[in-house]
This record gives sequence, C-alpha cells and structure tokens, in this order.
Amino acid sequence: MALVPMRLLLDHAAENGYGIPAFNVNNMEQIQSIMQAANETNSPVILQASRGARNYAGENFLRHLILAAAETYPHLPIVMHQDHGNAPSTCYSAIKNGFTSVMMDGSLEADAKTPASYDYNVAVTAEVVKVAHAIGASVEGELGCLGSLETGKGEAEDGHGFEGALDHSQLLTDPDEAADFVERTQVDALAVAIGTSHGAYKFTRKPTGEILAISRIEEIHNRLPNTHLVMHGSSSVPEDLLAMINEFGGAIPETYGVPVEEIQKGIKCGVRKVNIDTDCRLAITAAVREALFKNPKEFDPRHFLKPSIKYMQKVCADRYIQFEAAGQASKIKQVGLDEFAAKYAKGELTQVSRQVVKA
Repeated sequence: MALVPMRLLLDHAAENGYGIPAFNVNNMEQIQSIMQAANETNSPVILQASRGARNYAGENFLRHLILAAAETYPHLPIVMHQDHGNAPSTCYSAIKNGFTSVMMDGSLEADAKTPASYDYNVAVTAEVVKVAHAIGASVEGELGCLGSLETGKGEAEDGHGFEGALDHSQLLTDPDEAADFVERTQVDALAVAIGTSHGAYKFTRKPTGEILAISRIEEIHNRLPNTHLVMHGSSSVPEDLLAMINEFGGAIPETYGVPVEEIQKGIKCGVRKVNIDTDCRLAITAAVREALFKNPKEFDPRHFLKPSIKYMQKVCADRYIQFEAAGQASKIKQVGLDEFAAKYAKGELTQVSRQVVKA
C-alpha cells in the first residue's frame, strides 16, 4: 500500500481513544528502528521530517527510505509528514516530494524566528489547507509558540524556534482563539502550546501544572471536542539514557522531559499525535557511546549503528504501548490521497467549532 494521509490515522485514533507517537527521522537507522517497533507492536506509523532533516538526508534519499519502509511493511499504515513548515512554499515542496501530510507552522513568520500575528497565522495556514486538501493531503497547524513557561524562552529545532523571551499569553494556546482558528483554517490537527519545548532541556525540575499546562489541553478539547490535538516537544528524556550517555563520556546536565503519565492525560483529552525526537536521539547516542567506549579499536560503523537501532526500537515500542497505539494498525483500512481529496471536496471533513458545556 502507498503512504496514507495523516487524517486517516488521527480519525481512527479519536474513534478508539488512543494517541500516535510521531517520530522524527533523518536516516536509515532511525526509520528501521521505528518500523521494527511498529511491526512488533502492530502500530500505525507517522514518520516526520523537519526542513533540517530534508536538507541533511536529501529529498530523494529521504523519500526513497520512507517508500522502502512502506514497501517492506505494506500491512502498516504509514504517514510521511512535514514537521514545522515555515512557509507555504515549504509545504508545497513537501507535497511535491511525496509527503502525505504537512505542518504549516504560522505561529512564527517565514524566518522561523519571529512570532507572527494571529491574522498572519490564519492566512498562511488556510492557504496551505486549500492546496493540500485539493489533493487529499492532511494539514497540521499551530497556535501559540512552543516554549518554556519557566524561562519564557524556546529551543530551536533545526533552526525553527523563536528568539528572545515571550510572556505566558504567547506560550499558552487560548481555547476560544483555537476554536476560531480551526474553523477559519480547516486544519486537520492543531498543535497547542502548553509549556513544552524542543530538545532535552525542557524543565529544570519535574514538571507540575505550573510549568506544564496539561489542564489547558482539557480546556481546548472541551471547546473543540472534534479536533485532533497535537503535543510537540513531548520527549520524556529517560533518566537511564542520560545516565548511560554520561557513563560513557557524555556531559549532559540534569534535566527533565514530559512524563509519560502527563502525555497519557493529554491523550484522554483529545491529543492524537505526540511528537517524539529527543528520546530517539538519546537512545542512539547512548548506544553509540557505549559501543565505542567498550571497544575503542572498532572502526566499522555497523558496530555501533546496529545497537543504536536496537536501543531506539525499544523507545519507539514503549511509546506505542504507552499511548495505546499498539494493536491498532491492522484495524485501519488503508486508503490513499484521492479518496480523501473527494471527502474534502464534498465537505465531509469540514471542521465546525462549537461550545461544549459540561453538566
């Protein structure tokens, strides 16, 4: 089966109450790790690439690696997703190169550094939605800037992230504004700002509601019960991987990620896509450092790349199980972009916001 649109997976996840980890990829070993974990756990797959990943791997190499995954595991539904598109042109080039889903991150201007106005965000996101939906591709938008509620600062991911410091009003997605944004843009999924950030250095202490606003997800879900929400910067930064890296020559200071149990709370409140990158990087780094440290005479890259696949596979399998995506892949009927283009054209997937009042 060819690659599928992300909306297909998110709709199934919503209907069955689970979340799907979306793993960033740059190379063959990462893709193999994810696919082996997905095959082991019978899980749907979202492989996503940033602009930096596309530049690093090369458009053709990355596309063919992901197509190889689809060819090797035809029984698993696989999405190829552009992460943090900085401008409509980035999203269009992704679609041209075979991506079945794109993120138009209009929370920042095209320089990927300057916080954008709300009207700008709406305009560029709606533009991308119109083009993507015409061919059946899915679109994720973002409202609010991803950054720390402790410091007001963000962490650039492959060059994408605001500079300076912002106040809480910019770092937390407003539920009413979210409802207006979804209705005006017709995005398939909405990434929300709740205090998470990219990279390993998310929190200086174990996060509480003061610096990780999971409750804001519930507020947005109450306002938009039929919209698929997305958590970015949601690696958990496992302590055992940090310890292993430092044991074998690393120098990563004490830091904390997003606890899995907090992500699980988010999933119960409408989160359907959970972005994971740092945890995979940590797993690979730990494996490479350990292998080279234990056998410093070794020079065959396969010596340390093979264990890196094993370590990252475990992280991926754990997330599939923890987010309850395990066992779901075989339940999803795979359909392509053409069928979704027809659904969009008929208005079958129109997003309409409505206020939900709890009894």
